[in-house]
Amino acid sequence: MLIAVDTWAEDALTHRPSAGAKLLLIPQHNLVLASRGSAQCFLKIYELCLKASFRADFTMEQLMAELGLVMDHLWPYYLQAAVEAGMTRDILHSELVLGGWSPKNGRMMATAYAKDAGGGPARVQPLEGGVASPGEPLPGRPDSFELEAVLEAGRLQADYLNESVGRTVAGGRLLVADLRNGQAIITDVAAI
Repeated sequence: MLIAVDTWAEDALTHRPSAGAKLLLIPQHNLVLASRGSAQCFLKIYELCLKASFRADFTMEQLMAELGLVMDHLWPYYLQAAVEAGMTRDILHSELVLGGWSPKNGRMMATAYAKDAGGGPARVQPLEGGVASPGEPLPGRPDSFELEAVLEAGRLQADYLNESVGRTVAGGRLLVADLRNGQAIITDVAAI
């Protein structure tokens, strides 16, 4: 399984560009949690996932089943804090991917989650092979784990997102998590 993210972030207090960790490992279970959108929401959900990973009966399948409900539970608190900080509701969103090796199923598995200020429950979608990304520039591209192809896809995705939003929301460097049974490798590929 390959998951790629950019590092573009904005300092919440100064609004100056910075670099952010948009993918984090749960190494003892060979899982990765990746994010687009709110860093505050992502970090809180990662903290809860990491705590859950210490349970004696932990399974990735149970975590995948609970994660959408956790987003729904935390979301009102995030919205309230964001509004109090002066952020406009229309830009508030979070997209997560949780993936890794499933000992129970003997294969890689991943699920995507999305939540926005529009209300309603988190959207939960199991991912089955192929390229999964927000936006339009990638459909029809051949799937490839070659870093040059992943870098080109990352550049296309960042350009698309920045143009569609009307400001820089993606960029920086491209980080790639390559997960295999018993192995997780993070590579800083290049600037995008």
